[in-house]
Amino acid sequence: MLKFLILLSAVACALGGTIPEGLLPQLDGRIVGGSATTISSFPWQISLQRSGSHSCGGSIYSSKVIVTAAHCLQSVSASSLKIRAGSSYWSSGGVSVSVASFKNHEGYNANTMVNDIAVIHLSSALSFSSTIKAISLASSNPANGAAASVSGWGTETSGSSSIPSQLRYVNVNIVSQSNCASSTYGYGSQIRSGMICAAASGKDSCQGDSGGPLVSGGVLVGVVSWGYGCAASNYPGVYADVAALRSWVINNS
Repeated sequence: MLKFLILLSAVACALGGTIPEGLLPQLDGRIVGGSATTISSFPWQISLQRSGSHSCGGSIYSSKVIVTAAHCLQSVSASSLKIRAGSSYWSSGGVSVSVASFKNHEGYNANTMVNDIAVIHLSSALSFSSTIKAISLASSNPANGAAASVSGWGTETSGSSSIPSQLRYVNVNIVSQSNCASSTYGYGSQIRSGMICAAASGKDSCQGDSGGPLVSGGVLVGVVSWGYGCAASNYPGVYADVAALRSWVINNS
């Protein structure tokens, strides 16, 4: 988890001070090589916030349930969390809703990053509109090389000390679990069952994007989880595999 180690100080600075351990992003926080966009293009995207600061991303699964990464919710209480939905800007607009409770996957392992998925239960239901919509969970993985996109308010360069105010996205390509674990890339056996990867030259998710959506074919296929650096050669972004973890999300929603 070299990315995690390198980016801790940058993320703390970006969010205005020391970040609680459970909210330190691994591959989350920045979209590298991407473009500004509006929430109407990614209406399932939310900003997960602690004490008014953006900490992670997430995806709307239903009017009262958000899917995010388990590593975003370590050592934190529900009462300190809110989400903002329906806005292109993490700090204003749309609606802000308190978190009633959350549940991390019981098999989440902070050392291996397996099962890096969680569900958040909101205190009140979201009203769906052109800027607030649920996204379906993938029931099978897209083909290796399939087009995908990842969005978030993460930093735009590795080690950056600031996050953008407006939502950004980047287009990437799916790298299957078997390919990501092969000698083509540098991770080897660190890529486990329940993970999926995505990459494109000079493009990636980064700190602050953690927990956010990897979308392909109009469905949620991954949750931003971890990686070495951001857009580093031979090291694709690594995501929790939604198709593999789909039943857990449904059973805990």
